[in-house]
Amino acid sequence: MRATLRWAHADLRAHRGEALFVVLASAGIIASLLLAGALLNYAANPWQRIFTQSHGAHVWIHTQSDADTAALAELSGVEGVAGPYRTGQATLESRGARARVELRATDARPEEIARPLLTAGRWLDPATDGAADRAALGGVVLEASVARVLWAEPGDELTVADAAGTARTLRVAGIAESAELRYRPGGQPGTGWVLPGTLDRSVPATRGVTAGLRLADPADTDFTVQRAVTVLGADHVTQVAKWQQARAEAGGDDRLLGQLFAVFGLGALLCAALAASGAIAARVRGQLRDISILKAIGFTPGQVIRGFLIQHLAFALLGITLGTAAIALLGGRLPGRIGEAAGVWQGMPGYTAVLLGVPGAAVLLIAAATGLAAWRAGRVPPVPVARMALPSAAPMTGLGRRALGLRVPPALVLGWRAAFPRRALALVPVARLALPLLMITVALVAWTTVDRFGSRPAEMGRPAALTVRAERPGSIPDRELDRALTAQRDVVAAHPGAEVAALAPGQTGTIALRGLGTASAPYPYTVAEGRGPDGPDEAVAGQGLLDLLDVGVGDWVRLTVEGRPQVLHIVGRSIEPEDGGRVISTTLDTLREDDAMLRPDFHLVALRDGADPRQVSSALATSFGGTLEIREVANPADRLGPARGVIAALIAVLALIGLIELLTLISTGVRDRGRDLLALKAIGLTPRQISSVIVTAAGLTALAAAVVGTVLGVVSGRWLVDTQGRVSGIGAGIAQPLPVYLPALVGVGAVLGAVAAAALPAVRTARRRLADSLGETL
Repeated sequence: MRATLRWAHADLRAHRGEALFVVLASAGIIASLLLAGALLNYAANPWQRIFTQSHGAHVWIHTQSDADTAALAELSGVEGVAGPYRTGQATLESRGARARVELRATDARPEEIARPLLTAGRWLDPATDGAADRAALGGVVLEASVARVLWAEPGDELTVADAAGTARTLRVAGIAESAELRYRPGGQPGTGWVLPGTLDRSVPATRGVTAGLRLADPADTDFTVQRAVTVLGADHVTQVAKWQQARAEAGGDDRLLGQLFAVFGLGALLCAALAASGAIAARVRGQLRDISILKAIGFTPGQVIRGFLIQHLAFALLGITLGTAAIALLGGRLPGRIGEAAGVWQGMPGYTAVLLGVPGAAVLLIAAATGLAAWRAGRVPPVPVARMALPSAAPMTGLGRRALGLRVPPALVLGWRAAFPRRALALVPVARLALPLLMITVALVAWTTVDRFGSRPAEMGRPAALTVRAERPGSIPDRELDRALTAQRDVVAAHPGAEVAALAPGQTGTIALRGLGTASAPYPYTVAEGRGPDGPDEAVAGQGLLDLLDVGVGDWVRLTVEGRPQVLHIVGRSIEPEDGGRVISTTLDTLREDDAMLRPDFHLVALRDGADPRQVSSALATSFGGTLEIREVANPADRLGPARGVIAALIAVLALIGLIELLTLISTGVRDRGRDLLALKAIGLTPRQISSVIVTAAGLTALAAAVVGTVLGVVSGRWLVDTQGRVSGIGAGIAQPLPVYLPALVGVGAVLGAVAAAALPAVRTARRRLADSLGETL
């Protein structure tokens, strides 16, 4: 053992540069994996991110104004209390949209517990938001979900009836995120934060009190709720909201992203494992002559294997420790979305498990790779075979000789021969480098799909931009409403619609049955399979409904609507982003066949390209004197927006792993072709030409890897996105083809990176004075 350790120490001193490269490569790979984990947690679980950043409350208790909420802070297990806040409910209106909002009286400085996270604008300022004038009551900070419904932005004015019943306005000071229950039309009111004076001027005398409890142990939530209700008195408590409810409500939005990013994480782990094992195997191959000498002086195969294991496990542990420490200590200081994700991740559940689990898994992978390489090292014969006696590459092909005869630059011909020798093993470097490029292309496919939800919603199941309802059903004749809606300059069509709850055989819950459009003016469904309904009893269904009922396009389904049977023929599968795709849609005429008195509940309004829904909503609200309720149709792009930044950061992480792999391949290629460089010098090639051969070989290898990686990435990316869409219920067919320039940019970037990375080793190798000695030929 002592001899093994002495040899390992001597080898380290003799190959300090190689050892440093292995350590830094291990550190970079671990740092990349940990950053990828932080980014995945950041994007795939936005509710947890908001809860962690805001130090969210686990329980929100709404009481009457005379409840003794001060006693809540004395409960065992309560770590802190947000509030109590005096509250009152008001109806806010903006551009024809209305929403019920709970206004909370708060201070000019938000509390540390359940602190709203500003995403736009600013917090309340008593100098500007506390004073009222003849028209405005003050300022308000709106929670993001209700702000989207009201199309509110900082600086907008919202209409509200004051305590005297007079229409006044509230100025929007900012938009904030909160880990509480989201706004739900007709159900859960939204949240708005105002100064105490603004609350007194905005809400009538009937008010309440709201307090948030942050617990030392979230598992004690139910017990704490029971004690809190007992202390306050059940007759004083009006509502209790627990953190599990808010998380479950937000969890449905994260399913598609979570599954997609999980695949990216596994891909990054595989790329990192191959890069680490490649770096170790390359170093072992570079020491074959030393291994032969060790065996010649009496080292046994076991000693050689133990020596390599000790060396490389030590390198791996040192690199992993450096990478983990760097992310743990400095990750939050990185610029942009990566630094924000790394900083938030440290306070999220599962942080310690990932911080220890990823390096632990990396150690096991590196140990396995090192063990295999060390086993091969133990099989090296003690007497090395002169490489001069064995051809290191295939002879020059006829095509290569003709190319040289046609005065093709020797660097190009010899670089091609070096990059693609006629051996099966020559494909291994291309495959290893192609894997990170494949994952980058898959990420770009996901980026393009997310971007299409926002830029082309009609192609993603959202042809209508607005939902319009009469405030009092039946107050406006249907034909008059149709004419008024289509008379707007930016309105392309207004489709009447109705939605009823239907029961399906074997199901205990109801599904949504919609009647949209008419036979004369059909609704423009986004049909991914089959066709749209254009005849009696025909319908289209989402993927979630087809899976739920175990039916397909062409089948008939029997539903029950208010006790009446409704038999429909499914003629197509539509893209349905809402309700997990558990929606079946037909024409309004088909629903009227069984209920002649059925009237449209709403109109779906499609706008021309480039039209601003807010301006159209304002114009409609003005035209009808506030008798319409106008809402923007929910678009998945609203919740997929943060994914863009995370995908970009993941691409950067994969690019770093690819760079490490590229450096390993270049150093291996330069070392393995050392004898060839002697021959090139002997036949008269200048150092510049030799450098060009090395750079050309690296560039051609990267080009081949880019072609393979981008082609397979485009195919795999579309398959993956469509598969995730089908699993989530939206349905296959949402994956969008990549613009041609994106794969081209990936290829150009890979080639330029390879050329830049190979330039310095090529120059150093070409200028080195090689001696045709035994050491260069063994």
